[in-house]
Amino acid sequence: MKLDTETFRLSERGGFAKKALIAGVIGLVVTVVAWFLDSARFYHAWLTAFAFWISLSLGALFFTMLHHLTGAQWSTVIRRMSESFLAPFPYMAIFFVPIIFGMHDLYHWTHEEAIAHNPILEWKTPYLNQTFFVIRAAIYFAVWIFLSRRLYGFSKAQDEGHSPELLAKMRSTSAWGMVIFALTITFAAFDWLMSMEPMWYSTIFGVYFFSGGLLSAVCLITLTALWLRRRQVLDTAITREHYHDLGKLVFGFIIFWGYIGFSQYMLIWYANIPEETSWYLMRWEGSWKAVSLLMILGYFSIPFLITIFRATKRSLGLLGFMVVWLLLMHWVDMYWLVFPTWSGADGNAHFHWMDLSAVVGIGGIFLWAFWSRYAAGPLVPVRDPKLPQSLSHVNF
Repeated sequence: MKLDTETFRLSERGGFAKKALIAGVIGLVVTVVAWFLDSARFYHAWLTAFAFWISLSLGALFFTMLHHLTGAQWSTVIRRMSESFLAPFPYMAIFFVPIIFGMHDLYHWTHEEAIAHNPILEWKTPYLNQTFFVIRAAIYFAVWIFLSRRLYGFSKAQDEGHSPELLAKMRSTSAWGMVIFALTITFAAFDWLMSMEPMWYSTIFGVYFFSGGLLSAVCLITLTALWLRRRQVLDTAITREHYHDLGKLVFGFIIFWGYIGFSQYMLIWYANIPEETSWYLMRWEGSWKAVSLLMILGYFSIPFLITIFRATKRSLGLLGFMVVWLLLMHWVDMYWLVFPTWSGADGNAHFHWMDLSAVVGIGGIFLWAFWSRYAAGPLVPVRDPKLPQSLSHVNF
């Protein structure tokens, strides 16, 4: 892998895309075989992996729009990286198809006999029905794909020749796009995850899903930059000063995720309404209690205490370890949201090789799509007027 420092293009792309594609195909084949062994388990493992990877693209989309809205200079050098993590959206739309076929195993509200004996579910039927569920998902993906392609299209046009109009278009798109993004990610979280337990509800569940996705997207961007640095790609463009700022974002969003998670829990605990507390009680029984404690300690308390220090944010080795750990914790979070509803859980967490194969299968295609876009052109927006300031960025 070699970088032309004049054009910021890769003269040799390496074999990462091929390896990711092979791993993805193998993972998908193994996971499909697993469907014949236990279809219900397959659908839950698939939804967990899908929620994990789609949240990373959604977090990257928010990061990109936030960059344009704030007019940030320091993040210009990593903007193309976050834009490239939007490339998997069309493939994620395809990966949503198995969830449609598995709705009967995943969602209790698809059972006619359950609706017939539950007046609350019957009242929710105009929203919770299979046809409208699929239509809403199509709308979500259409919005995300449109926003990502529009922003990336403007960004690529800027490489050919900068004009103030392009910056204005990217900023205006991000302005109205942020509003639509907030609505779509909120309702997607309601539909795909919260409705697995249709009698339970939380008005900030969408924000909870968003906060974890945003934190993990920043972690993924940081990890990718560190991976490139080890291969002497962008090692002088993305400096320790940029990693310091990325570390500050990681620290800030750890607090944000913890705040949202605690707020959701505190309000339900304080109200002490049976149909609300049942969701947490289910996750405080058997071995799920250990997973819940792992979430508290591993996703918030310990990372908070480590990343609070300036030295951690400027230590590339320790920062790299922390972002990998937080990505793992984000997968555990998705597992914690999905699997307690699985009928085979019997009040305990049961990890299975199928969970790993689903993550590898979807993840391999995700990373292949990312690298195919990222390596195809300049690794930074070469004509962006803020690039010189970004390259010479210094923390104060």
